[in-house]
Amino acid sequence: MPEYLSITASDIDPGLLSLPWSLPLSDWPSSSIVYLPKGLSRHLVRFANLSGRVVAIKETTEEMARREYDMLGNLARLDVPCVERVAVIGGRRDAAGAPLPAALVTAHLKFSLPYRALFTQVLRPHTATRLVDALAVLLVRLHNVGFFWGDVSLSNTLFRRDAGAFAAYLVDAETGELHESGLTPGQREHDLDVARTNIAGEIMDLAAGGRLEGGIDAVAVADGILSSYRSLWAALTDQESFSASESWRITERVHKLNALGFDIGEMSISTTGDGTRVAIRPKVVDAGHHQRRLLRLTGLDVEENQARRLLNDLDEFRARAARPGQDEDMVAHEWLTRIFEPVVTSIPFDLRAKLEPAEVFHQVLEHRWYMSQARGVSVPLAEVVSSYIDDVLRHRRDEATVMGPPTETMSLPVIRLNDDDEDDDGSDEIDWRDLV
Repeated sequence: MPEYLSITASDIDPGLLSLPWSLPLSDWPSSSIVYLPKGLSRHLVRFANLSGRVVAIKETTEEMARREYDMLGNLARLDVPCVERVAVIGGRRDAAGAPLPAALVTAHLKFSLPYRALFTQVLRPHTATRLVDALAVLLVRLHNVGFFWGDVSLSNTLFRRDAGAFAAYLVDAETGELHESGLTPGQREHDLDVARTNIAGEIMDLAAGGRLEGGIDAVAVADGILSSYRSLWAALTDQESFSASESWRITERVHKLNALGFDIGEMSISTTGDGTRVAIRPKVVDAGHHQRRLLRLTGLDVEENQARRLLNDLDEFRARAARPGQDEDMVAHEWLTRIFEPVVTSIPFDLRAKLEPAEVFHQVLEHRWYMSQARGVSVPLAEVVSSYIDDVLRHRRDEATVMGPPTETMSLPVIRLNDDDEDDDGSDEIDWRDLV
């Protein structure tokens, strides 16, 4: 390693030393580069191989690289969806000793999709709406921890499939600021205004390139982030006042937030002098309610909507297969080993890079619904899996590293197993062998 090269990282990967830092990023050889779709950026960004994984490398000033590196670390500690920081490379020089820009290295988010890679030919209206809704959720989470983004856009976001929807991840924190005391309404509105302007421009750019389905109003799509954001922000932060005799509304408020995927860490409750009215306001709201429950029960770490979907299947399994009084953790382990894992492990190795396991399971449940509707009877799960692999999965492009078209048609509710799947002994216990 040249004496002038400096590497800042919490855990230095020795593979960093073998990358050609003495060359401008634009001149890196193809042997070091991984060709993946990426979003628009004001800086040069390229993907590279690093010790068997893919990283994104962005050339910028050393000051900006270190600032963004620190910001990504702070956001990760606050459990905000963002890319993982890897290192800052400073002191770069070419073979003649001339200085080169510093580089920020971040981990490539597997199965993530830049918004331009979410479609093969044209962007459909439903996909555009889901992207904006996912970005609104991300912006609410960022604002909730006091992060002012400053450059909200689809281009600065990565998207992962989340059981028919999308989950958004911040990929560019260069302009961000973290305020421990929280954001003012003006700062939040500024981010919303920037988001609306940028999204409208990005959608119009797609239209200019002939990649927008006819009838999509770019401004209307961009306006969608305002309504989505304000509706969710109000649900999380608005103060609610009611009669002291209606204390059940406290539990109702908690359940409503849980349904939205959030947990309340603290709640402020105040009463009037005569105790006739009560006012409540959530103080600390953490996203990932269903993720945490599924992780606790099964060890599966998935997106929020995927967790909700898997928990629905787990709860249905528990209602049918569990013995009275059986421990929830034991039922979850049984569901994991007898339902979820057999579906996932039945996917051929050459197809496992196409979708995440949780998304595969979600799509299998959707595929079963369609097959059952077509036949008028519940189709055994093993038959569904075989059909899904041959008729759906084989025709998708890999998304572990290469992006493909969106999950567009799979968004209807699932009909579960009926009594035809009971064991021969008359019990409601479900066995994978009975589904073959």
